[in-house]
Amino acid sequence: MGQAAKVLQLFKTLHRTRQRVFKNDTRALEAARIKINEEFKSNKSETSPKKIEELIKIGSDVEWLLRTSVIQGIHTDHNTLKLVPRKELLIENVPYCDAPTQKQ
Repeated sequence: MGQAAKVLQLFKTLHRTRQRVFKNDTRALEAARIKINEEFKSNKSETSPKKIEELIKIGSDVEWLLRTSVIQGIHTDHNTLKLVPRKELLIENVPYCDAPTQKQ
């Protein structure tokens, strides 16, 4: 895949991730859209293949971070937030054990 195709794919992936992560939060959706577009526009004239690969890596890391680490919070009260994790963030956890077994 050529670099132009990789850049376009990353651009689309970032916008899709933005829509999933900030679902129903118009302010965050708009801020993320503006930031993604600004970053791509500011590097539009980059010609160095090495620098382009570096920027693609940074963009991929940002997409991964958004997808795996961001949880929405909704203000329910003055000092209360309700967390709304996406299904892909929920993982199986080992049940808590009150009486741990000793290793031998």
